[in-house]
Amino acid sequence: MESKNSGIGIKKIAYAGCLGAVSIISTEFGIIGILPQVASHYKIGIDTAGLLLSAFALTIFLIGPFLVLLTSGIDRKKMMLWAISLFLISNIISAFAPPFWLLVVLRIFPAILQPVFFSAAVGTVIHSSSKQEQHKLMGIVIGGIALAQVTVIPLSTYVSSLYGWQISFVIQGIISLIALAGIFTFIPSMPVKEKLSYGSQLLILKKPKFIISIVFNVLLISAWFSTYSYFADYLGKVKMMNGQQVSYMLLLFGIAGVIANWLSGKLLSKNIVRTTAFFLLGTIVLPVILQFSGENFYVQLFVVAIWGIMYGPAFLTAISYMIDAAPEAPEFANSLQSSFGNLGVSTGTIVGGWFIANLGISSIPWVGAGFGILAVLTMVVREILDKQTELKLKSATS
Repeated sequence: MESKNSGIGIKKIAYAGCLGAVSIISTEFGIIGILPQVASHYKIGIDTAGLLLSAFALTIFLIGPFLVLLTSGIDRKKMMLWAISLFLISNIISAFAPPFWLLVVLRIFPAILQPVFFSAAVGTVIHSSSKQEQHKLMGIVIGGIALAQVTVIPLSTYVSSLYGWQISFVIQGIISLIALAGIFTFIPSMPVKEKLSYGSQLLILKKPKFIISIVFNVLLISAWFSTYSYFADYLGKVKMMNGQQVSYMLLLFGIAGVIANWLSGKLLSKNIVRTTAFFLLGTIVLPVILQFSGENFYVQLFVVAIWGIMYGPAFLTAISYMIDAAPEAPEFANSLQSSFGNLGVSTGTIVGGWFIANLGISSIPWVGAGFGILAVLTMVVREILDKQTELKLKSATS
């Protein structure tokens, strides 16, 4: 195992974890760019095609926390390799365009181990580094989410617009294979020496502050994904873009997200609540901008850049907000963020799909605003609880 003083070795571990995150996020969200093509191929509505995203996310929510607890004593490297292997198998079979029901099953199949991967990856960098380096290294691993959005997702969307949607799964499979090689090569065996008891980890679920943070997490991710899940279809039907233009927008969206992710990492170190609130406000401002920005392609470049900047740090701010509420069990808190965050992905996708089916696709940015307002109210409740706790502590010590 790498020494905690070996900076180069620790960074290799973090970047290998980042590569795994790129593989997982490319598979989970890569479907967004090709959703209209998939719907056309199977002759189904875009809301039905959205099951490919919502079923993946709902599986993570329902199974994730239990598997994280059950596997918390297993070598972290082994769990990461198993998780990426499932993604590789899923992508290979999906590339053959199986019946739609089987494609949904193939989406559910790897989702089972998604939160296990992130829990193991975060646990690996936490236990391989000093306390001062932990947040920076966690940022590298989580940065794989933004990196996937600026590389693999727009690339696979662009290539799919030229050669068909199945090629997207081929590209994702190649990334999974590279990630497997990176994890096998650069991450040492990571047996768990000091396993926390199930009870000690579950204690965080008794904290009102943490419960409110869970609710906030669901609302925050729902706010963004009620719109982002239908990114390609929205730009195609409302902003009148073709497949290649949408792929350019996804690339711009990802670049803006990477920059915002880096910026938010610095801001979070200064104030978690204010940084989270600032980027959350994007869910309320975005629909107003989209509503009045027209269809001009060059104007939309500016709009999508803003969209990417405000959306980019969503997962990083959500993780920081959750762990801040339960610093005594960061790995379990992180796994719950992943699970409930994916409940948000599923909720946002399903609710967004319902509004599309009943009110048309132009309505979905306003759905995001509704979730965003509820999330803001949840933050206010947590702040009130924090103030009450501070007053009780002051009165108890005086």
